[in-house]
Amino acid sequence: MNLPNKLTILRVIMIPFFVVFMMMPLAGEWSRWIALAIFIVASFTDWLDGYLARKNNLVTNFGKFMDPLADKLLVCSALICLVELKQIPSWIVIIIIAREFIISGFRLVASDNGVVIAASYWGKFKTTFQMLMICLMIANLAPLSLLTAIVMWIALILTVVSLIDYLVKNKEIMKDVK
Repeated sequence: MNLPNKLTILRVIMIPFFVVFMMMPLAGEWSRWIALAIFIVASFTDWLDGYLARKNNLVTNFGKFMDPLADKLLVCSALICLVELKQIPSWIVIIIIAREFIISGFRLVASDNGVVIAASYWGKFKTTFQMLMICLMIANLAPLSLLTAIVMWIALILTVVSLIDYLVKNKEIMKDVK
């Protein structure tokens, strides 16, 4: 297994630790800062594994499949925690998670047809803004509340745009579905 794939697996392993620290508000403010640090490190591995895979020609089908899945697990886990902590409306999280299910199902159909769909630039922008939004929400700093709201709306718009982009660019995959 190459280093980029190991980084993807590391990101998945970090998720339960992140959730534990996010959901320990009684332990004090420090637990959220630890959760933020874990989330930032996990998010950085997303960038790093992609960079290393492309730079060193280590792109694999495992990475094309698992990297977006690891991102979905990290982001969805964080969003669910933030709903529980009443920092993001549940309807926004439902839209984001629904998009992830739709794309995962779409990729499964593509895979059954021998096609691996790599992440698009819209998907990468979406993930970046979602991760930035989550960092801002975890930090929960009053002077950044307007910025947090703006980033949340951008992330939501990119979520919908990236879904449409995936479906339009890969519509031929659905033609063979019986």
